[in-house]
Amino acid sequence: MGTTIVLAISLLTIVPAQAQTTGDKAVEPARAPETERVKAADIDDLLAEGKVFFLDVRNPLELEDSGTLEGYVNIPIDQLEGRLDELPKDRAILTA
Repeated sequence: MGTTIVLAISLLTIVPAQAQTTGDKAVEPARAPETERVKAADIDDLLAEGKVFFLDVRNPLELEDSGTLEGYVNIPIDQLEGRLDELPKDRAILTA
């Protein structure tokens, strides 16, 4: 398999990139339980079995600058919450 940059996300779990704050108290990012997370060692098996949905969450300007990846569906991160119904519930979601 060629070089691929992949972030594994559990089914329909969105993990914010950094902690947010509410007032003076930091709020830790949400994390999927370990039982629902895709293990790095399992990615090749999921790819071979076709049990993967490729999601590109970059915005249009980023796509113009660096192009897209074949087979990825683009839903910009700022639209993702409103478009969750477009994501499959029966496959692992790998993002770029």
